Amino acid sequence: MRITLAWTLAVIAACGGGKKAKEDGGGGGGSDTGPTADAAPLQACTATPGSTVSVRKIGQVSGGAVLATSPPNDGRLFVVEQQGRLRIFENDQLKPDAFLDITSIVTAGGEQGLLGLAFHPHYASNGYFYVWYTAGNCSPTCTDILERFSVSTTDPNKADPDSGQILLTVPDFATNHNAGMIEFGSDGYLYVSTGDGGGGGDPHRNAQSTDRTAASCTQTTCEPLLGKMLRLDVDHPANGKPYGIPSDNPFATGGGEPEIFMIGLRNPWRWSFDRMTGDMWIGDVGQDVDEELDVIPSGQQNGKNLGWSMWEANRDYGNYTATMTGKTFPQVVKNHNTDGWHAIIGGQVYRGPCYPDLGGKYFYTDNTKAGLSVATFDGTNVTTSDLAPPTGGWPPSPSSLHADARGELYITTTSGNVWHIEAGP
Repeated sequence: MRITLAWTLAVIAACGGGKKAKEDGGGGGGSDTGPTADAAPLQACTATPGSTVSVRKIGQVSGGAVLATSPPNDGRLFVVEQQGRLRIFENDQLKPDAFLDITSIVTAGGEQGLLGLAFHPHYASNGYFYVWYTAGNCSPTCTDILERFSVSTTDPNKADPDSGQILLTVPDFATNHNAGMIEFGSDGYLYVSTGDGGGGGDPHRNAQSTDRTAASCTQTTCEPLLGKMLRLDVDHPANGKPYGIPSDNPFATGGGEPEIFMIGLRNPWRWSFDRMTGDMWIGDVGQDVDEELDVIPSGQQNGKNLGWSMWEANRDYGNYTATMTGKTFPQVVKNHNTDGWHAIIGGQVYRGPCYPDLGGKYFYTDNTKAGLSVATFDGTNVTTSDLAPPTGGWPPSPSSLHADARGELYITTTSGNVWHIEAGP
Protein backbone atom coordinates (compact mmCIF):
# COMPACT_ATOMS: atom_id res chain seq x y z
CA MET A 1 0.00 0.00 0.00
CA ARG A 2 1.08 3.60 -0.51
CA ILE A 3 2.59 5.29 2.52
CA THR A 4 0.91 8.61 3.19
CA LEU A 5 2.75 11.00 5.47
CA ALA A 6 -0.01 13.31 6.56
CA TRP A 7 1.57 16.70 6.17
CA THR A 8 -1.07 18.79 4.47
CA LEU A 9 0.40 22.23 4.33
CA ALA A 10 -2.92 24.00 4.12
CA VAL A 11 -3.04 24.18 7.87
CA ILE A 12 0.58 24.80 8.73
CA ALA A 13 2.16 28.10 9.58
CA ALA A 14 5.90 27.87 9.29
CA CYS A 15 9.33 29.36 9.31
CA GLY A 16 11.81 29.80 6.44
CA GLY A 17 15.10 28.67 4.71
CA GLY A 18 17.67 29.44 1.92
CA LYS A 19 20.20 28.23 -0.69
CA LYS A 20 23.30 26.42 0.48
CA ALA A 21 25.48 23.91 -1.33
CA LYS A 22 25.88 20.58 0.44
CA GLU A 23 29.24 19.36 1.69
CA ASP A 24 29.33 16.66 -0.98
CA GLY A 25 29.43 19.38 -3.64
CA GLY A 26 25.86 18.83 -4.79
CA GLY A 27 24.17 15.82 -6.27
CA GLY A 28 22.17 14.83 -3.23
CA GLY A 29 22.71 12.92 -0.04
CA GLY A 30 20.75 10.03 1.41
CA SER A 31 21.79 6.74 2.88
CA ASP A 32 21.85 4.87 -0.46
CA THR A 33 20.41 1.78 1.23
CA GLY A 34 17.58 1.32 -1.25
CA PRO A 35 17.29 -1.04 -4.22
CA THR A 36 19.91 -1.04 -6.92
CA ALA A 37 18.68 0.68 -10.08
CA ASP A 38 20.74 -0.94 -12.83
CA ALA A 39 21.34 1.71 -15.46
CA ALA A 40 21.28 1.04 -19.17
CA PRO A 41 24.53 2.24 -20.76
CA LEU A 42 24.55 5.74 -22.16
CA GLN A 43 24.09 5.70 -25.91
CA ALA A 44 27.21 6.64 -27.84
CA CYS A 45 27.03 9.16 -30.66
CA THR A 46 29.37 10.58 -33.24
CA ALA A 47 29.71 14.33 -32.86
CA THR A 48 28.03 15.95 -35.86
CA PRO A 49 29.06 19.52 -36.79
CA GLY A 50 26.56 22.11 -37.92
CA SER A 51 23.78 24.22 -36.45
CA THR A 52 20.93 23.57 -38.88
CA VAL A 53 18.34 22.20 -36.48
CA SER A 54 15.85 19.46 -37.30
CA VAL A 55 13.74 16.95 -35.39
CA ARG A 56 13.39 13.18 -35.64
CA LYS A 57 10.40 11.31 -34.23
CA ILE A 58 11.50 8.39 -32.07
CA GLY A 59 8.08 7.12 -31.04
CA GLN A 60 4.71 7.74 -29.48
CA VAL A 61 2.98 6.95 -26.20
CA SER A 62 -0.70 7.09 -25.31
CA GLY A 63 -2.35 9.47 -22.90
CA GLY A 64 -0.41 12.57 -23.90
CA ALA A 65 3.34 12.98 -23.36
CA VAL A 66 4.23 15.87 -21.04
CA LEU A 67 7.93 15.32 -20.29
CA ALA A 68 10.94 13.22 -21.32
CA THR A 69 13.86 12.83 -18.92
CA SER A 70 16.42 10.30 -17.66
CA PRO A 71 18.09 9.14 -14.47
CA PRO A 72 21.72 10.29 -14.12
CA ASN A 73 24.15 8.33 -16.29
CA ASP A 74 21.36 6.15 -17.69
CA GLY A 75 20.79 5.51 -21.38
CA ARG A 76 17.03 5.07 -21.10
CA LEU A 77 14.52 7.83 -21.80
CA PHE A 78 11.53 8.03 -19.43
CA VAL A 79 8.37 9.67 -20.79
CA VAL A 80 5.59 10.99 -18.56
CA GLU A 81 2.06 10.24 -19.74
CA GLN A 82 -0.41 12.81 -18.45
CA GLN A 83 -2.98 10.13 -17.60
CA GLY A 84 -0.68 8.63 -14.99
CA ARG A 85 1.95 6.34 -16.49
CA LEU A 86 5.72 6.45 -16.93
CA ARG A 87 7.03 4.77 -20.09
CA ILE A 88 10.56 3.84 -21.13
CA PHE A 89 12.34 4.15 -24.46
CA GLU A 90 15.61 2.26 -24.77
CA ASN A 91 17.61 2.59 -27.99
CA ASP A 92 14.62 4.49 -29.40
CA GLN A 93 12.34 1.51 -28.78
CA LEU A 94 9.30 1.80 -26.50
CA LYS A 95 9.11 -0.96 -23.91
CA PRO A 96 5.69 -2.63 -23.92
CA ASP A 97 4.94 -2.24 -20.21
CA ALA A 98 4.77 0.89 -18.11
CA PHE A 99 7.55 1.60 -15.62
CA LEU A 100 4.88 2.98 -13.25
CA ASP A 101 1.10 3.14 -13.56
CA ILE A 102 -0.72 5.36 -11.05
CA THR A 103 -3.73 6.17 -13.22
CA SER A 104 -5.97 5.00 -10.37
CA ILE A 105 -4.86 7.86 -8.12
CA VAL A 106 -4.25 10.63 -10.69
CA THR A 107 -6.93 13.08 -11.75
CA ALA A 108 -6.16 13.76 -15.42
CA GLY A 109 -7.66 15.97 -18.13
CA GLY A 110 -7.20 19.57 -19.20
CA GLU A 111 -4.19 20.86 -17.27
CA GLN A 112 -4.37 18.12 -14.65
CA GLY A 113 -2.63 14.78 -14.50
CA LEU A 114 0.80 13.28 -13.90
CA LEU A 115 2.88 16.37 -14.65
CA GLY A 116 6.43 16.07 -13.32
CA LEU A 117 9.22 13.55 -12.82
CA ALA A 118 12.69 13.81 -11.30
CA PHE A 119 15.23 11.12 -10.46
CA HIS A 120 17.32 11.35 -7.33
CA PRO A 121 20.97 12.22 -8.08
CA HIS A 122 21.86 8.90 -6.41
CA TYR A 123 19.14 6.95 -8.21
CA ALA A 124 21.59 4.26 -9.29
CA SER A 125 22.11 3.27 -5.66
CA ASN A 126 18.94 4.30 -3.81
CA GLY A 127 16.35 3.83 -6.57
CA TYR A 128 14.34 6.94 -5.63
CA PHE A 129 12.34 9.03 -8.07
CA TYR A 130 9.74 11.74 -7.51
CA VAL A 131 6.52 12.62 -9.28
CA TRP A 132 4.12 15.56 -9.19
CA TYR A 133 0.47 14.97 -9.97
CA THR A 134 -3.05 16.24 -9.35
CA ALA A 135 -5.69 14.34 -7.39
CA GLY A 136 -9.20 14.86 -6.08
CA ASN A 137 -12.42 15.91 -7.77
CA CYS A 138 -12.01 19.64 -6.99
CA SER A 139 -15.13 19.64 -4.86
CA PRO A 140 -14.37 21.80 -3.02
CA THR A 141 -10.63 21.64 -3.78
CA CYS A 142 -8.14 19.73 -5.87
CA THR A 143 -4.80 18.61 -4.51
CA ASP A 144 -1.30 18.88 -5.96
CA ILE A 145 0.92 16.05 -4.70
CA LEU A 146 4.65 15.40 -4.55
CA GLU A 147 5.30 11.68 -4.05
CA ARG A 148 8.42 9.54 -3.92
CA PHE A 149 8.56 6.03 -5.38
CA SER A 150 11.29 3.40 -5.63
CA VAL A 151 12.42 1.16 -8.46
CA SER A 152 11.70 -2.55 -8.14
CA THR A 153 14.37 -4.62 -6.41
CA THR A 154 14.15 -7.26 -9.14
CA ASP A 155 13.50 -5.38 -12.40
CA PRO A 156 15.16 -2.06 -13.34
CA ASN A 157 12.40 -1.43 -15.89
CA LYS A 158 9.68 -1.57 -13.26
CA ALA A 159 8.91 0.67 -10.31
CA ASP A 160 7.55 -0.71 -7.05
CA PRO A 161 3.94 0.60 -7.10
CA ASP A 162 3.57 -0.02 -3.36
CA SER A 163 6.59 2.11 -2.44
CA GLY A 164 4.82 5.46 -2.75
CA GLN A 165 5.48 7.97 0.02
CA ILE A 166 3.69 11.30 -0.16
CA LEU A 167 6.03 14.14 0.77
CA LEU A 168 3.90 17.20 0.15
CA THR A 169 0.24 17.99 -0.57
CA VAL A 170 -0.90 21.44 -1.60
CA PRO A 171 -4.61 22.34 -1.74
CA ASP A 172 -5.54 23.87 -5.10
CA PHE A 173 -8.90 25.54 -5.62
CA ALA A 174 -9.11 25.18 -9.43
CA THR A 175 -8.21 22.65 -12.10
CA ASN A 176 -5.73 24.80 -14.03
CA HIS A 177 -2.28 26.28 -13.38
CA ASN A 178 -0.77 23.25 -11.68
CA ALA A 179 2.80 23.77 -12.96
CA GLY A 180 4.57 20.65 -11.69
CA MET A 181 8.11 20.76 -13.07
CA ILE A 182 10.45 19.20 -10.51
CA GLU A 183 14.25 19.14 -10.83
CA PHE A 184 17.24 18.54 -8.61
CA GLY A 185 19.78 21.34 -8.47
CA SER A 186 23.54 20.91 -8.30
CA ASP A 187 23.15 21.56 -4.56
CA GLY A 188 21.27 18.26 -4.24
CA TYR A 189 17.98 19.94 -3.28
CA LEU A 190 14.67 19.28 -5.05
CA TYR A 191 13.09 22.32 -6.71
CA VAL A 192 9.31 22.26 -7.28
CA SER A 193 7.34 24.81 -9.30
CA THR A 194 3.70 25.49 -8.44
CA GLY A 195 1.09 27.47 -10.34
CA ASP A 196 -0.98 30.22 -8.76
CA GLY A 197 -3.95 27.89 -8.36
CA GLY A 198 -5.79 28.90 -11.52
CA GLY A 199 -9.11 30.57 -11.96
CA GLY A 200 -7.64 33.41 -14.04
CA GLY A 201 -5.96 36.55 -12.69
CA ASP A 202 -4.77 34.98 -9.43
CA PRO A 203 -8.09 35.66 -7.66
CA HIS A 204 -6.79 34.49 -4.27
CA ARG A 205 -3.57 36.53 -4.59
CA ASN A 206 -1.54 33.41 -3.98
CA ALA A 207 1.53 34.31 -5.99
CA GLN A 208 2.59 37.29 -3.84
CA SER A 209 1.57 35.68 -0.53
CA THR A 210 4.27 34.15 1.62
CA ASP A 211 2.34 33.11 4.72
CA ARG A 212 -1.23 32.75 5.94
CA THR A 213 -1.47 35.89 8.03
CA ALA A 214 -3.98 38.58 7.19
CA ALA A 215 -1.13 40.90 6.21
CA SER A 216 0.12 38.55 3.51
CA CYS A 217 -3.01 36.70 2.37
CA THR A 218 -5.67 39.07 1.09
CA GLN A 219 -8.29 36.33 1.26
CA THR A 220 -8.87 33.62 3.83
CA THR A 221 -8.56 31.00 1.06
CA CYS A 222 -5.02 32.08 0.20
CA GLU A 223 -2.51 29.23 -0.27
CA PRO A 224 1.00 30.70 -0.11
CA LEU A 225 2.71 27.60 -1.52
CA LEU A 226 1.01 28.31 -4.86
CA GLY A 227 2.64 30.56 -7.45
CA LYS A 228 6.11 29.66 -6.16
CA MET A 229 9.36 27.88 -6.66
CA LEU A 230 9.81 25.59 -3.67
CA ARG A 231 13.10 24.09 -2.50
CA LEU A 232 13.26 20.94 -0.35
CA ASP A 233 15.97 18.80 1.21
CA VAL A 234 14.50 15.37 0.53
CA ASP A 235 17.48 13.57 2.08
CA HIS A 236 17.18 14.95 5.61
CA PRO A 237 13.63 14.90 7.03
CA ALA A 238 13.26 17.26 9.97
CA ASN A 239 10.74 18.81 12.34
CA GLY A 240 8.07 16.18 11.68
CA LYS A 241 8.09 16.71 7.91
CA PRO A 242 9.20 14.09 5.37
CA TYR A 243 11.83 16.53 4.10
CA GLY A 244 14.12 19.17 5.50
CA ILE A 245 14.34 22.89 4.82
CA PRO A 246 17.62 24.23 3.36
CA SER A 247 18.97 26.61 5.97
CA ASP A 248 19.18 29.54 3.56
CA ASN A 249 15.69 29.35 2.06
CA PRO A 250 14.32 32.91 2.32
CA PHE A 251 11.94 32.11 5.19
CA ALA A 252 13.95 29.46 7.00
CA THR A 253 13.99 31.54 10.16
CA GLY A 254 10.45 32.93 9.91
CA GLY A 255 8.26 35.41 8.09
CA GLY A 256 6.86 32.96 5.57
CA GLU A 257 6.47 29.34 4.56
CA PRO A 258 9.90 27.70 4.83
CA GLU A 259 9.53 25.69 1.61
CA ILE A 260 9.42 28.87 -0.52
CA PHE A 261 12.50 29.68 -2.61
CA MET A 262 11.06 32.21 -5.12
CA ILE A 263 7.69 33.97 -5.39
CA GLY A 264 5.54 35.73 -7.97
CA LEU A 265 5.04 32.99 -10.58
CA ARG A 266 1.85 32.38 -12.51
CA ASN A 267 2.19 28.97 -14.14
CA PRO A 268 5.85 27.95 -14.51
CA TRP A 269 4.87 24.84 -16.46
CA ARG A 270 8.38 24.07 -17.72
CA TRP A 271 11.72 25.36 -16.49
CA SER A 272 15.25 24.01 -16.17
CA PHE A 273 18.77 24.59 -14.95
CA ASP A 274 21.68 25.10 -17.30
CA ARG A 275 23.70 22.02 -16.34
CA MET A 276 27.00 23.82 -16.87
CA THR A 277 26.36 27.21 -15.25
CA GLY A 278 23.45 26.60 -12.85
CA ASP A 279 21.44 29.46 -14.40
CA MET A 280 17.68 28.92 -14.12
CA TRP A 281 15.49 29.40 -17.22
CA ILE A 282 11.76 29.68 -16.48
CA GLY A 283 8.97 29.74 -19.04
CA ASP A 284 6.08 31.33 -17.15
CA VAL A 285 2.74 31.07 -18.95
CA GLY A 286 1.01 34.45 -19.20
CA GLN A 287 -2.53 35.65 -18.58
CA ASP A 288 -4.11 37.91 -21.22
CA VAL A 289 -1.28 39.51 -23.19
CA ASP A 290 2.24 38.21 -22.66
CA GLU A 291 4.28 35.03 -22.27
CA GLU A 292 7.56 35.46 -20.42
CA LEU A 293 10.97 33.86 -20.25
CA ASP A 294 12.96 34.56 -17.09
CA VAL A 295 16.67 33.83 -16.85
CA ILE A 296 18.09 34.00 -13.34
CA PRO A 297 21.84 33.53 -12.94
CA SER A 298 23.27 31.00 -10.55
CA GLY A 299 23.81 32.52 -7.12
CA GLN A 300 21.09 35.14 -7.66
CA GLN A 301 17.96 32.97 -7.44
CA ASN A 302 17.24 32.79 -3.72
CA GLY A 303 14.26 34.96 -2.75
CA LYS A 304 13.55 36.39 -6.21
CA ASN A 305 10.10 37.90 -6.84
CA LEU A 306 9.04 37.48 -10.49
CA GLY A 307 6.16 39.91 -10.10
CA TRP A 308 2.90 38.05 -10.78
CA SER A 309 0.13 39.02 -10.15
CA MET A 310 1.30 42.56 -9.64
CA TRP A 311 2.87 42.39 -13.09
CA GLU A 312 2.18 40.29 -16.17
CA ALA A 313 5.64 40.29 -17.72
CA ASN A 314 6.43 44.05 -17.95
CA ARG A 315 2.79 45.21 -17.75
CA ASP A 316 0.97 46.42 -14.64
CA TYR A 317 -1.70 43.75 -14.21
CA GLY A 318 -3.80 45.77 -11.76
CA ASN A 319 -4.18 43.44 -8.79
CA TYR A 320 -2.02 45.69 -6.61
CA THR A 321 -0.51 49.13 -6.54
CA ALA A 322 2.33 48.08 -8.79
CA THR A 323 5.90 48.76 -7.79
CA MET A 324 9.07 47.71 -9.57
CA THR A 325 11.04 47.58 -6.34
CA GLY A 326 12.32 44.11 -5.56
CA LYS A 327 10.88 42.53 -8.73
CA THR A 328 12.73 40.51 -11.34
CA PHE A 329 11.42 41.14 -14.86
CA PRO A 330 11.64 38.80 -17.86
CA GLN A 331 14.41 38.99 -20.44
CA VAL A 332 12.09 37.78 -23.23
CA VAL A 333 8.41 38.63 -23.72
CA LYS A 334 6.21 37.06 -26.40
CA ASN A 335 2.92 38.81 -27.14
CA HIS A 336 -0.30 36.92 -27.77
CA ASN A 337 -1.40 39.14 -30.65
CA THR A 338 1.80 40.20 -32.40
CA ASP A 339 3.81 37.01 -31.82
CA GLY A 340 1.03 34.42 -31.70
CA TRP A 341 2.35 32.85 -28.49
CA HIS A 342 -0.23 31.79 -25.91
CA ALA A 343 1.43 29.16 -23.68
CA ILE A 344 5.22 29.25 -23.47
CA ILE A 345 7.03 25.93 -23.10
CA GLY A 346 10.27 26.54 -21.24
CA GLY A 347 13.08 24.38 -22.58
CA GLN A 348 16.72 23.72 -21.80
CA VAL A 349 20.27 24.70 -22.70
CA TYR A 350 21.93 22.12 -24.93
CA ARG A 351 24.90 20.46 -23.20
CA GLY A 352 24.96 17.17 -25.11
CA PRO A 353 27.89 15.55 -26.97
CA CYS A 354 26.19 14.80 -30.30
CA TYR A 355 25.84 18.30 -31.80
CA PRO A 356 28.69 20.44 -30.46
CA ASP A 357 27.71 23.54 -32.44
CA LEU A 358 24.49 23.73 -30.40
CA GLY A 359 26.40 23.91 -27.12
CA GLY A 360 25.26 26.73 -24.83
CA LYS A 361 22.11 27.47 -26.81
CA TYR A 362 18.76 27.44 -25.05
CA PHE A 363 15.81 25.99 -26.99
CA TYR A 364 12.18 26.72 -26.17
CA THR A 365 8.78 26.79 -27.84
CA ASP A 366 5.06 27.54 -27.40
CA ASN A 367 2.15 25.13 -27.13
CA THR A 368 -0.04 27.17 -29.49
CA LYS A 369 2.36 28.52 -32.09
CA ALA A 370 4.75 25.57 -31.90
CA GLY A 371 7.89 26.48 -33.81
CA LEU A 372 11.29 26.45 -32.16
CA SER A 373 13.21 29.39 -30.73
CA VAL A 374 16.82 29.62 -29.59
CA ALA A 375 18.40 31.96 -27.04
CA THR A 376 21.83 32.62 -25.57
CA PHE A 377 22.70 34.31 -22.27
CA ASP A 378 25.90 36.25 -21.64
CA GLY A 379 25.32 36.57 -17.91
CA THR A 380 23.33 39.78 -18.28
CA ASN A 381 21.44 39.88 -21.56
CA VAL A 382 19.51 37.31 -23.56
CA THR A 383 19.65 37.21 -27.35
CA THR A 384 16.91 35.21 -29.03
CA SER A 385 15.64 34.28 -32.48
CA ASP A 386 13.08 31.98 -34.10
CA LEU A 387 14.42 29.09 -36.18
CA ALA A 388 13.29 28.40 -39.73
CA PRO A 389 11.17 25.26 -39.87
CA PRO A 390 12.61 22.08 -41.39
CA THR A 391 10.91 20.12 -44.13
CA GLY A 392 7.72 18.82 -42.54
CA GLY A 393 7.63 21.60 -39.96
CA TRP A 394 8.04 21.59 -36.21
CA PRO A 395 6.04 19.25 -33.95
CA PRO A 396 2.56 20.71 -33.27
CA SER A 397 1.22 21.22 -29.74
CA PRO A 398 4.50 20.74 -27.85
CA SER A 399 4.20 20.10 -24.13
CA SER A 400 7.86 19.99 -23.06
CA LEU A 401 11.42 20.37 -24.26
CA HIS A 402 13.89 18.66 -21.97
CA ALA A 403 17.22 16.85 -21.83
CA ASP A 404 18.14 13.24 -21.19
CA ALA A 405 21.11 12.12 -19.10
CA ARG A 406 23.59 12.99 -21.86
CA GLY A 407 22.14 16.45 -22.41
CA GLU A 408 20.38 15.59 -25.67
CA LEU A 409 17.09 17.43 -26.12
CA TYR A 410 13.65 15.94 -26.70
CA ILE A 411 10.29 17.52 -27.51
CA THR A 412 7.09 15.85 -26.30
CA THR A 413 3.62 16.71 -27.59
CA THR A 414 0.10 16.51 -26.25
CA SER A 415 -0.65 13.81 -28.84
CA GLY A 416 2.02 11.59 -27.26
CA ASN A 417 4.81 11.99 -29.81
CA VAL A 418 8.45 12.16 -28.76
CA TRP A 419 10.99 13.95 -30.97
CA HIS A 420 14.77 14.20 -30.77
CA ILE A 421 16.28 17.59 -31.61
CA GLU A 422 19.19 17.10 -34.01
CA ALA A 423 21.51 19.27 -36.07
CA GLY A 424 23.75 19.14 -39.12
CA PRO A 425 25.49 21.34 -41.69
